[in-house]
Amino acid sequence: MLNVTELRNNTFYKEGNNILQVVTYEHVKMGRGSGTIKLKVRNVRTGSVVEKTFITGARVDEANVSKKKAQFLYKDGDNFSFMDPISFEQFTISSQVLGDQAKYLRDGIEVTLVVSDEEALGLELPASLTYTVAETGPGEKGNSVSNVFKEAVLDNGLVVKVPMFIGNGEKIKVDTRSGEYIERVK
Repeated sequence: MLNVTELRNNTFYKEGNNILQVVTYEHVKMGRGSGTIKLKVRNVRTGSVVEKTFITGARVDEANVSKKKAQFLYKDGDNFSFMDPISFEQFTISSQVLGDQAKYLRDGIEVTLVVSDEEALGLELPASLTYTVAETGPGEKGNSVSNVFKEAVLDNGLVVKVPMFIGNGEKIKVDTRSGEYIERVK
């Protein structure tokens, strides 16, 4: 059993047959009495996000979750193939499990898989990744007074808004949490 005050962002716990991942954690104490813990949690199997409230001192079941390194190989229909870099064992994960994170994958990228009882529950991407701009519109002179953005298609098919000065073939860094342009890579 795990005390709810020990839960933090990105920790896992069990509720019945469901494994839940904490998205946000907030401890609220108003006046006299015990405090409350407000959580926003994501069901790792279904992807649904709900809010939960516990009193301080409540306990939840600890989830048997481990993390292991993997390398993304290729996409085949709705399945994504990964390889364990130590044993070279290959395995596939469906796009339902990966959700929105699948759009950031490109060949050869190293990720951390979240696994429970040999079932892949999801993956953790690095905070930012570098991509090459495959196609973007021309940068126009005179639009440099304010932050003006244009759409760019990256080498993995992802579409991101970039500043006007970014051209085809340039490398840029993208935030994998929000999907936004961070900076140009030299």
